[in-house]
Parts: sequence; C-alpha cells; structure tokens
Amino acid sequence: MAGKHGFSAIYERQEQVNYGRSSVANEGRHHMSKAEGYRPKDQNKAMNQMLEENIRDEIAERYKHDPTYRATMNGNEPSRGAKADAEILREEEEMLRKKKDKSNGAGIQITPNASRILQRWALSPQLWASGSEQTYCKFHRYSGGLLATHRDFHTLMRANHGAPYLALHRVDLQTALHARAASLGVGFRFGTRIRRVDFETGELVSEDGEAVRGDLVVAADGLWSACRAQFLPKDFEGVPRPTGDLAYRVVLTLDQIRDPELRDWVSKPSINIWIGHNSHVVGYSLRNGTEFNLVLITPDDLPDDVRRAAGSAEEMRALFKNWDPVLNRFLAVVESVKKWKLMHRKEMRRWIHDSPNSHFVFVGDSCHPMLPYLGQGANSAIEDGAVLGRLLGHIKSKEQIGKALSMYEQLRKPRGDAIVKATDGQRADVHMADGPAQRARDELLLSQLDSDVKKDPFPIRWCSPGLQSWIFSYDACAEVDKAVMNDPFI
Repeated sequence: MAGKHGFSAIYERQEQVNYGRSSVANEGRHHMSKAEGYRPKDQNKAMNQMLEENIRDEIAERYKHDPTYRATMNGNEPSRGAKADAEILREEEEMLRKKKDKSNGAGIQITPNASRILQRWALSPQLWASGSEQTYCKFHRYSGGLLATHRDFHTLMRANHGAPYLALHRVDLQTALHARAASLGVGFRFGTRIRRVDFETGELVSEDGEAVRGDLVVAADGLWSACRAQFLPKDFEGVPRPTGDLAYRVVLTLDQIRDPELRDWVSKPSINIWIGHNSHVVGYSLRNGTEFNLVLITPDDLPDDVRRAAGSAEEMRALFKNWDPVLNRFLAVVESVKKWKLMHRKEMRRWIHDSPNSHFVFVGDSCHPMLPYLGQGANSAIEDGAVLGRLLGHIKSKEQIGKALSMYEQLRKPRGDAIVKATDGQRADVHMADGPAQRARDELLLSQLDSDVKKDPFPIRWCSPGLQSWIFSYDACAEVDKAVMNDPFI
C-alpha cells in the first residue's frame, strides 16, 4: 500500500552528505519528510494525517491547562508541568495506534517477491511476529464445494520461492516501515499539502508557498496521483475509471466469534477463496490467528462520484445469502462494513522524465494501479521501491541519476504492465456465471484437486505453476545487481 499510501520524494546530494526531502501524499494530503541517503525511505506511510490531527486535538483539550504541553505545542522550551513531554507523546502514539487499529483495519497479503525485500530492509521483529503464514489455501465454489487446494501452503511457499507468504495487518506494516525509516534518520512533517510540481526544475510548492527543490522527484501518490495529473494534464483517457466492481472490507477479531468451527478457521491461519457469478470473496487470518480479514468483491452500486462509503452489513449479507453457509456464518458476525469502488487506469507510456535540471519517476499505483484479483498491488510497489533504491545506491554522482532511472524503467515497466494484464484476466475466470464455461473450468480444477503441483494452463492463475513462479520467485535486488554488472556506473 500497496497500496493507497504513497509518497513523492525529492533527493539531493550536497558534497559528502546525502540529503533529501520528500513529500508524501495520502488521501489527498501531502506530507514532507527529511531523508538521508539515496534509498527508498518510507514507501508505505503508516500515518493518516486527519486521524493524527483529531488525536492531537483531543490531547490538547485534555491538557490545555498544562504549561508543559502548551510550551511544547508552541515550540518553546518546555517548562515543568504535570505532564512530561515524553508522557504526552507516548499517549498520543498509543491513541493513534488504537484508533488506527479500529479505523484502518485491513489485511494485506505479502507474497514472497515482496517479503524477501522486507527481510532485507531489516524491519522490526515485532512485524514478523505479527504475521500469519497460511497453512493451506483453498478455492471454493460459491455454494461451498471445494475446487482447488494447496496443502502445507506455508511450507511450499518457502521451499519453492525462498521467502515466506505472510498475511499482515496494514497498520503493522506501515508502522514498521515508519519506524525503520525513522531509525535511518528520516524526520516527518505532516499536514503539508503540495500545490504544484515543476517537472523541469524538480521543485515542489506547498499550499502555504514553501518551495522544495531537488535532483530527483519520486511520485508514489497512488491511483489518484496528483503528480500524474500534472505530468499528463491532457491525458483524459488516463483518469481512473470504474471497473464495475466494488469491495466490502471487514476485519473480525477472534473475540467477536463464538462459533467453535469458525474460531478454528481463524486461529489456524489459512486462505479461503469463494468464487461465483460476478463476485468472489477472500478470507484469511491476521495477527497470528487472532483476526480474520474478509474482502468481498461484488458489482458496483455506488454513485459515479463516490469512491468509498459506509456500507450496510444487512445489504452485504443479502448479496451473499445463497453462498456457502460457512461464509454466511462469518458474515452474521459483521456489525459494520465499508465499501470501496474498484478503479483502474490505462497503461502509462513512460514512468520517468528527464530534464537538464531535474529527474522525475513514478512508482506504485501512480503508474501501474492493480486490481485485487492477484493481490499484487502493494507487492509490486515494494518491488518498485527496492529496484529504484538499489539503483540509486550504485550512482557515483547526480549526473548518473538519469541512467539509474532509465534502468529502473527497463527493469520495472514490462513486469508491472504484465502483472496488470494477468490481474485483469483472472477476474473473468473467478466471476463466471453458472453455465458451460463454468462447468468446464470446475472440471479442470477438480481434475487436479488432489495434486499439490498444478499443471498449466490452470484457471486459477494464482496457483498456476508458471505464473506463480514468475511472480513469487522474482528477486528485485538480484535483477538490479545483474543489470548493473552488465552496465556498471563508472
């Protein structure tokens, strides 16, 4: 997130010290951070600015008579008071964590192509401890019959692709990325909206008039990229378009579930996917089997101008009332739900822009937004960040940035665009109406039900040996090292 959390970054080099600034766009808000070094510091931000402001308002109201807190907020030397600065900060962070857990609750599947990168980035042990490795993966017909299975899924992933397949809570991943960036010297400034990007000079201008300039601008501001809109102002066909689908997103805690069979599903991490006419559902365990994430894809009924909205649990249950009874028992526990319109964009012709005084590059959903049918949006964005950062780590001077970006585009664009196409193709295979095509698909799936090694062509691309290996065994860092060996920075 990946993702809907993104950033635009400017990197500068000054004498012997690597220095940079970056601006981060999240839900229309842009944040600026100070970074050290040519590396992707914080490609998925854990902070939601609006939530932070609300929390700080609550803290300010609670301690408005405390001189220590007033001094801190005013930027003066802290005076002695009933509440120490550190204690107030800890309370803000704890409130932020609790509220984020409730408001931004959602799972994210980190496949081996991305988990090996996160391992190299040395994220906190707490993140890995929170992850759930799924013991099996099952595909069900919407009414409940089993169509395909991967037994010992966690073992197979490590054995076949050299890295784990993890289900993580988005907040946990964002928090770990934020903490790692901070440990490397990144300072964060929130609440700064970016008004204008000058692609020829590398200058960003905030709404309050502050200008920041650098040698490299990195745009990772998501599907609704403001950078892309300014970069391609006449690209009217390239604006996000509805797919005809929307997603209901739900996270249940084990404490909410009383049914012993359902509790067993949650506490023994697994992935279960139900496929049916114009819809499918994905369910998997989070946080060591203490939470259960559900994503339900169904035809879009949101107004054209609405991207997301509060949903009705009753309405959602009605849409799936004829589906697997086990799924309906999970849905019976749901108290509230949110709806997201699923959007896509046409392929972007170029991901980079060079000028004599600046360089500009797109990563993640800003240049290759992916629908959720293969679960590769955030994973591909992580690949982008790893490739870009590793290439920039090889340059000897800022004059070589252009070469690094060219190599980035050569390495990333063909793969990113190909995964988008594979994702779109998967939608048709899992949303079939009952009929001859559906029966032929099910017969092929069932013919390999007892085999742990599927044979191509396999309708569930996610289990297809060829496609799975192509996606999951990809090593972004190794690809960079190979490219640099063939064409070194001298």
